[in-house]
Amino acid sequence: MSGSNPYAKFLKQFTQAGTTYKYFDLASIDSRYSQLPYSIRVLLESAVRNCDNFQVTEKDVHSILNWTPALKQGSNDVEIAFKPARVILHDYNGVPVMVDIAAMREAVLKLGGDPEKVNPICPSVMVIDHSVPVEFARSADAMAKNLAVEFQRNKERFTFLKWAAKAFNNMICVPPGSGIIHQINLEYLSHVVVEDEAADGSKILYPDSSVGNDSHTTMINGLGVLGWGVGGIEAEAVMLGQAISMVLPEVIGYKLVGKLNPLVTSTDVVLTITKQLRQLGVVGKFVEFFGPGVAELSLADRATISNMGPEYGATIGYFPVDENTLSYMRLSNRSEKKIDIIRQYLKTTQQFRDYADPTQDPKYTQVVTLDLATVVSSVSGPKRPHDRVSVSDMQEDFKSCLSSPVGFKGFAIKPEALKDVGKLNWDDGKTYKLQHGSVVIAAITSCANTSNPSVMLGAGLLAKKAVEKGLDVMPYIKTSLSPGSGVVTYYLKESGVIPYLEKLGFNIVGYGCMTCIGNSGPLHEKVVNAIESNNLVCAGVLSGNRNFEGRIHPNTRANYLASPLLVIAYAIAGRVDIDFEKEPLGVDANGNNVFLRDIWPTRSEIQEVENKYIIPSMYQDTYSKIELGTEEWQSLQVPDGNLYSWNPDSTYIKCPPFFEGMTREVPKLKDIEKARCLLLLGDFITTDHICPAGAIARTSPAARYLADRNVTPRDFNTYGTRRGHDGVMSRGAFGNIRLVNKLVAKTGPRTLHFPSQEELDIFDAAQRYREEGTPLVLVAGKDYGTGSSRDWAAKGPLLLGIKAIIAESYERIHRSNLVGMGIIPLQFLPGQSAETLKLNGQEVYDIILPESGLKPGQRIQVKANDINFETILRFDTDVDITYYRHGGILNYMVRKMLS
Repeated sequence: MSGSNPYAKFLKQFTQAGTTYKYFDLASIDSRYSQLPYSIRVLLESAVRNCDNFQVTEKDVHSILNWTPALKQGSNDVEIAFKPARVILHDYNGVPVMVDIAAMREAVLKLGGDPEKVNPICPSVMVIDHSVPVEFARSADAMAKNLAVEFQRNKERFTFLKWAAKAFNNMICVPPGSGIIHQINLEYLSHVVVEDEAADGSKILYPDSSVGNDSHTTMINGLGVLGWGVGGIEAEAVMLGQAISMVLPEVIGYKLVGKLNPLVTSTDVVLTITKQLRQLGVVGKFVEFFGPGVAELSLADRATISNMGPEYGATIGYFPVDENTLSYMRLSNRSEKKIDIIRQYLKTTQQFRDYADPTQDPKYTQVVTLDLATVVSSVSGPKRPHDRVSVSDMQEDFKSCLSSPVGFKGFAIKPEALKDVGKLNWDDGKTYKLQHGSVVIAAITSCANTSNPSVMLGAGLLAKKAVEKGLDVMPYIKTSLSPGSGVVTYYLKESGVIPYLEKLGFNIVGYGCMTCIGNSGPLHEKVVNAIESNNLVCAGVLSGNRNFEGRIHPNTRANYLASPLLVIAYAIAGRVDIDFEKEPLGVDANGNNVFLRDIWPTRSEIQEVENKYIIPSMYQDTYSKIELGTEEWQSLQVPDGNLYSWNPDSTYIKCPPFFEGMTREVPKLKDIEKARCLLLLGDFITTDHICPAGAIARTSPAARYLADRNVTPRDFNTYGTRRGHDGVMSRGAFGNIRLVNKLVAKTGPRTLHFPSQEELDIFDAAQRYREEGTPLVLVAGKDYGTGSSRDWAAKGPLLLGIKAIIAESYERIHRSNLVGMGIIPLQFLPGQSAETLKLNGQEVYDIILPESGLKPGQRIQVKANDINFETILRFDTDVDITYYRHGGILNYMVRKMLS
């Protein structure tokens, strides 16, 4: 390192407990360092430490030092390279990553190279947490049964991942049944400061940083670790030693002042912040929290806020390290030696914060302030996480949504149908009524909240008080509790609240993402029939971070994000259109009304229990055996060898077609000529619309494909679990039942084929275009690709034959994924759209690429019949163009290894 790094002269050292540690003295490089936001300081350190004037250059260092509050998105084209310290993956997106890397080994071999060169260079961890479904609930054996179903359905995937962890260097696999990726990252995997070995054998310290193939990787920002979500495609490149090419961001300073009302929760805080920042517009920007109010938040509260970064649109929501951070490190069983090293290194390099000291405040692009005292009890929905509603306004808001036109806040229920009712003749001999607003799913789930003891214990205390008052949850509501790690179960048991949660139906159903990712499992057929036969808008209430249409369950058209306490409250109420202030939850044994305020615990009550029952030994006991896994995991037999033995009959794992026909030479640039529009879409098309994660509908092309291979419907599993198989996933592209394609009259995964005007399933239409030799484009509105960072949301369109997408704007990660798969993202000029240009999707499209070569952000001419218009080429960096010319990042990496 020191021989080739031009900044080696700034290496300093200190001694701690008899060990000498080296570090880069950033402050001595340039006086501007002390004015930089703390998050930008981490980018600078990485650039300085990794500067080799090849991947990371001195220009990158100077660009970061030149960061200025005047930096404005749109006018800023400063590109830098960033090398994260590690990569973290989950199995939904991680399986295709490992499938791609296994396929790359074969591609390198076929082209005459050494497949052993294909190995993760950057330390990587795979956490299997997205595959467990809530098939069973409300019983003591629900967790064991769900785990059995998980292994029965996913044995082949798990065997592949266990093989990958064995076959590849620098790869660790955390087995299923352990918890949620981001909570494990917070409680166990993160270092805060990395202690590494330099090339000369000495110890070197640097800030921990991470990218992950899940957008909620941002949760680790709460621990002072710089991290964000990237697409699986970009994660692969980082694993293989590539630096991330990124545009130097604006940094929004979010100042917290005041104190929280004792009755509000961290969930209420994050939903308030989410709405405010989404309205402000922070896509592509860093958000960094500061101000005296930060000290009022626990580390878990900060992590909850950071977790929701994708929901407010920011790249990160960062909390620099302070003494509270170190207290959490101590609580979660990190050693005192480690904590002392972290403190000394960060203070020495001016990366340690005292939030009460305004002289440490850096310069920001813009400052936004929130008085914590103004936060009120809140939920978000019914279709988007940033549509916050005060609980006190919930009744009127839901009524308004019912009758409003179809949209993010509307269901267009006709006046005469507003009071429709469905009857349930239940197994207990009673008849129950379902109506608009009835709760049918109530789930305490998702890393956003299960990592936070204050809301988890708060839910337990609320359950205890509710049971003592004689309250209950109606039997048809599917209730569930999926802890984010074994630590949660530990302290819920020790505090004595588990029996009360179970009494209300919130039995532990498994350790994983579960309902939040769409693994909510089936509703009882009686419930489904009552909903569908009466066209009811029934609700799911979950402590998750996403509630997009079609994500939670096909039969819950309204879905609300809420704290674990409110999940229980709405489950007891049985409906979301309740005014908790005026309407009781039920009556006690003496016939007295019981209101929510009668059972709601205060923050001081919760903190008393938290301080008493959460201790470091819980973390030590939980994580000392985490890599062993269950008996089922341990018994999995994996094949030997460094090349995977692909099973041609598999419907889970298949060698992808991305390298078919690939040559060593870079292909020539070509115009896109005589293309047809496969889909004409509106605003806010999410990756859930493009790449569903939930159940495979029995009438879909994917279902037909599986049935042809003798897979029974009960074993179809979900799209998320089959991401290692392109034959299934290409047929699932745009398979969301709530997709609104303007080319057809009805909602769903259908489109028109041109010029025949025949309506077909989207995959079938794409296949016909392929047979005809017709390239495809897609036209969309604002915020295209919002949501989870799913690589198949780019891979699927590629395999359908889509060469370019023309949209009004893009979500950050998805735009990067499109580039990574060799799809051109074009953006309408400001003020223009498909509507203003009068595009109806029936046109023939020509996209003219300049003969002189592509440049980031240049204008590209598009011809659609007699409509000619310019678009902005959303290749944002020179690296984007390099990837596109190679046919995508994967092809680029193969050619790089060959050379």
